Amino acid sequence: MTVSTTAGAPATRIDVRRAAGHIGAEISGIDLRDDLDEATVAEIRRAVLTHRVVFFRGPDIGHARHVAFGRLFGELTRRPGKKHGVAPEGFPEILTVDPKADTERYGSDFEEHYRRKWVSPLAGWHSDLTQAVNPPAASILRAERTPRFGGDTQWTNTVAAYEGLSRPLRDLVDSLQAEHAFFTGVHLRHSDARDREILKLYCDDPQVAVHPVVRVHPETGERALFVSPGSTTRVVGFSELESRRLLDLLFEHLTSAEYTVRFRWEPGSIAFWDNRTTCHLAPTDFAQLDADRVMHRVTLLGEPAVGPDGFTSRSVAGEPLRAW
Repeated sequence: MTVSTTAGAPATRIDVRRAAGHIGAEISGIDLRDDLDEATVAEIRRAVLTHRVVFFRGPDIGHARHVAFGRLFGELTRRPGKKHGVAPEGFPEILTVDPKADTERYGSDFEEHYRRKWVSPLAGWHSDLTQAVNPPAASILRAERTPRFGGDTQWTNTVAAYEGLSRPLRDLVDSLQAEHAFFTGVHLRHSDARDREILKLYCDDPQVAVHPVVRVHPETGERALFVSPGSTTRVVGFSELESRRLLDLLFEHLTSAEYTVRFRWEPGSIAFWDNRTTCHLAPTDFAQLDADRVMHRVTLLGEPAVGPDGFTSRSVAGEPLRAW
């Protein structure tokens, strides 16, 4: 996602209203069903960089316009290896997030089953696809169907979280690397036959990468924590105990309420976030929802992360993300 204008410059074509102290803004004044000119696209890009996640309200733009909107900001990603997820017919660039599809693939009560296996309430926080050596630069999530209540998503600003650390701790994490793996996060316990069967789907096609614990944003130069409870398994070079204690400290810090924003979805709503400077938490109240919640997501092709010391992400297993 490349920006052609200076971050922080005043926007003139769109209305951007902040949603929380450290993160989030709602954009109005445009209709995403219309063709957008270059200046408007540049202002949206700038808003994403500035506010980390931006929200749009309005009628559902549909699959074709969703894909076209994503392509205005970069190449869309193709997931490597086996297909994990469902795409609408004719739109392979889109990942559909639908509990019914998970039920068909993994069995009934899938979400609640695995939430009961969490060993930390922070387990669901993650950045998208960090098991790849080049995680997505950004994600664009669109709501098709939403319940009358519940089903909210939360995001946290990992630049603000990094800046909120004490100087000695920033100096330490600036030089560290951590391993990321899919579906094997340290906060999820696998303890029965059903778990092992599902885990086997991913172990047969492992995807593991080592990233800097702090990444330097390729466009703004900002430093952001680049670890998450959902996928970061260990700090390289540390003992298991040392790694666990340090990661727990960082996870608790970066998910502190002061760095977060919470979004209430409506049909047609869109969230567009910088995957390099945020983590997010999907809803954990699926069992209480009164209706289906169906979402669709595209992700923008990213690059390997670079740390303050120059360390660049390296792949341990699996293929990099590629463009459609």
